[in-house]
Amino acid sequence: MSNLDRQASLAVCGGRGFVVAEPVRELLSPRRVQLGESTEVRRLLPNLGRRMVGAWAFVDHYGPDDIAGEAGMQVPPHPHMGLQTVSWLHDGEVLHRDSLGSLQTVRPRELGLMTSGRAISHSEESPRTHARFLHGAQLWVALPDAHREVQPHFQHHADLPVVTAPGLTATVILGALDGAVSPGTTYSPLVGADLALAGGSEARLPLNPDFEYAVLAMSGEAEVDGVPVLPGSMLYLGCGRTELPLRADSDAGLMLLGGEPFEEEIVMWWNFIGRSQQEIEEARKAWTDGSRFGEVTGYDGTRLPAPELPPLPLKPRGRTR
Repeated sequence: MSNLDRQASLAVCGGRGFVVAEPVRELLSPRRVQLGESTEVRRLLPNLGRRMVGAWAFVDHYGPDDIAGEAGMQVPPHPHMGLQTVSWLHDGEVLHRDSLGSLQTVRPRELGLMTSGRAISHSEESPRTHARFLHGAQLWVALPDAHREVQPHFQHHADLPVVTAPGLTATVILGALDGAVSPGTTYSPLVGADLALAGGSEARLPLNPDFEYAVLAMSGEAEVDGVPVLPGSMLYLGCGRTELPLRADSDAGLMLLGGEPFEEEIVMWWNFIGRSQQEIEEARKAWTDGSRFGEVTGYDGTRLPAPELPPLPLKPRGRTR
């Protein structure tokens, strides 16, 4: 999914200096962003209070939206570099096309994972015949320097490993959780899991104390380490945890995101992750010139133009925690 913000600003993210090395309970509120004509998203990362969680650098939550009789999601072809996109649905379908020729419909609890490497472009749309409701999350994972030039590729995994406990079902989207390992390719130590809590249940989820974690609330009402989280909010948990207490009075859906703190400083702007403003400027020029990112065929519409870069040079010292 694209960042459609036409006033996109440059941001420096990453670096262990901004990681909380102990357990915390930091509730993040979303920023509402219009995505196309009919989809509004709640943006949790990057956030004024928190730029990254491990290698997770971007989190949008959308829906549930009633799109009966409407076009639904319509995100024109746009570029990516230096990252992986993770598409995750609770309701509806999203049709993915990319410049490699991939054509795949992603459905609820299926992993759509696109690795951009140096350059790729793609589009996302609701199929013409689609379900009434659309509800999901779009996430980005920053690629470490050693792998950010990797050959671009797309993966679709319909069958993912599941961890169960009384009242809890955890689907492992990426990485590993409690011995279950996702088939999705990762390039740094991380985990992403979809948590379904039954009403009236309590559970304790095993965690890696070397990871930092956050929990995104998708649906229902739950308590995470004693903190109530409502849909569209995210609770940052810091590091140093060996388990996570969960509780729900009614059925609830959550996403667990975690990973080893990302050591490298990255520069993120629009749909690009690089290491310098010059890299970002070169990528924008390549997209505008129609080079490097390839072409998406089959989408009924024009590709997304790049916004203007901020006129002032990037100043890392002005970043926020």
